[in-house]
Amino acid sequence: MQTCPKTVLCIHSLPCYGRSALAVIVPVLSAMGVQAVALPTAVLSTHTGGLGVPARMADAGFGPAALEHYRQLGVQFDAVYAGYLADAAQVRLVETAFALWPSAVKVVDPVLGDGGHMYRGLLPDLVPAMYDLCAKADLILPNATEAALLLGMPLPPGGQLTPEGAANQARRLCRVCPRVLVTGVVDGRSIGCAGADRSGAAYWVKTPLQPRMFHGTGDIFAAALIGRLLQGNVPAAAAQAAAAFVGECIRQTPDGADERLGVWLEGALPALLPPQ
Repeated sequence: MQTCPKTVLCIHSLPCYGRSALAVIVPVLSAMGVQAVALPTAVLSTHTGGLGVPARMADAGFGPAALEHYRQLGVQFDAVYAGYLADAAQVRLVETAFALWPSAVKVVDPVLGDGGHMYRGLLPDLVPAMYDLCAKADLILPNATEAALLLGMPLPPGGQLTPEGAANQARRLCRVCPRVLVTGVVDGRSIGCAGADRSGAAYWVKTPLQPRMFHGTGDIFAAALIGRLLQGNVPAAAAQAAAAFVGECIRQTPDGADERLGVWLEGALPALLPPQ
């Protein structure tokens, strides 16, 4: 007898062109046998990374109305995953989802900045609002820049820290959230993540550093991580598998491909299919 698939509410932006955010999160989770329910925080003609100023469609009333509709339908979510949020009002949308589905695994990718600076267009009041949201989550996935913003620390030059520095960020953020994974940490010829939890457990996950950088790989990593967690993997194993999948996506992307458009994940998706 087939069991019902796990279901994830994915609260994130939807770029119509360029492989990032919901455009990659939904297919990754679907390939893993997980039903992804997409709740766009904004619909964009492209993502915002180097493709000009995108056309934007946003309706402040849509998110709350969608959550109420799901509540009326009796939809049950195994996880609620929040990514790009444009302002503090959208943080409250995620908090509402957390309250409506208290038994769901609550994952926050606190999209605030990268490369040692806060993203253009985000207002400073989003940082404390995101901090409060992270305090309500079960797992957060900041990069080193976002971790510094949440901690009120100086932003790391170029957005990079040593593995020891990232591990220290992860341990400090465990005072806010029970499980923390600081992502995108370069260590020589490897790129990895520093994880920690309130039990005192800490781990370092790394994969070979690819010579190319693409938009959207963090979103692919987060989706694959959540899928693995819902399959029963412990966080360290889930992170290792997710990192390996991102590496495979990069390897399948031809040399000379436009890095702004993201990795060619389509050919790599079969690697995620659960065994029959």
